[in-house]
Amino acid sequence: MSDPRLTARKGGIASLALEGRLDADAYRAPLAMQVSAPVAALRIAPEGDAEQADQLIFGEPFDLIAEADGFGWGQARRDGYVGYVLMDALSAPVLAPTHRVSALRTYAFSEPSIKSAIVGLYSLNGLVTIEAREGRFVKGARSGWFIDHHLSKIGQFAADPVAVAEQFLGAPYQWGGRESLGLDCSGLVQQAFYACGRACPRDTDMQQDAFDQAVTPADLVRGDLVFWRGHVGLMRDSGTLIHANAHHMMVASEPLEAAILRIEAAGSGLPTAYRRYRTPLGQGD
Repeated sequence: MSDPRLTARKGGIASLALEGRLDADAYRAPLAMQVSAPVAALRIAPEGDAEQADQLIFGEPFDLIAEADGFGWGQARRDGYVGYVLMDALSAPVLAPTHRVSALRTYAFSEPSIKSAIVGLYSLNGLVTIEAREGRFVKGARSGWFIDHHLSKIGQFAADPVAVAEQFLGAPYQWGGRESLGLDCSGLVQQAFYACGRACPRDTDMQQDAFDQAVTPADLVRGDLVFWRGHVGLMRDSGTLIHANAHHMMVASEPLEAAILRIEAAGSGLPTAYRRYRTPLGQGD
């Protein structure tokens, strides 16, 4: 059976790309849209209080298949997740990004001045199309004026996903979150690897399947991943884990042994896998 999280089929309607592969009453060609809000919730239903399954970051493409009650239903192109996004958060056409946000978070201003009005707060890995430059400011399409050194050209990446994750220490836990102000365990891992130009699926089970180089607990080094049922963290060194978790309700660092004991005592069992990421650099953006 196809994974519903990644399959653009719902209520008899499916993406045209699935014609001949999955049954549906109607197939629709997606309309290419792009997130023009600083961040947008991807929800499981077209309701403002529906569960947030994922988040879309500024500039990410979204393939719109249907609209309902002010929401667009479709598929996020970057990680393949399917859900509902507020139509007000989307724009067309899709603009080719020239830069990405490389600071943990940054403001965009209405004018090339730090004294001007703030347009929005933009998170790491947002995709920006630069239209103009003035001094140390650059103008982003559908956004505002950014400080130039908070952005990096597409193709320029961080080197260490753990160092990226460490920037999030203390950020509140947010179910389905990927933004700098709050995120969940798999969102932290995904954002860390995206910042290093590496492909990364969205949820923990997908990540465990994708990261196929198994290691033993005795061989853990910085950058390795530890998986539980529904949870994941990154090793800072051979004995220290960094993870967004609902116990601390934030991104926290702690001894792996302490995390294993606490998670087992809470009823979630022992780790299911220890993995090392080996996908080549340059496949994330």
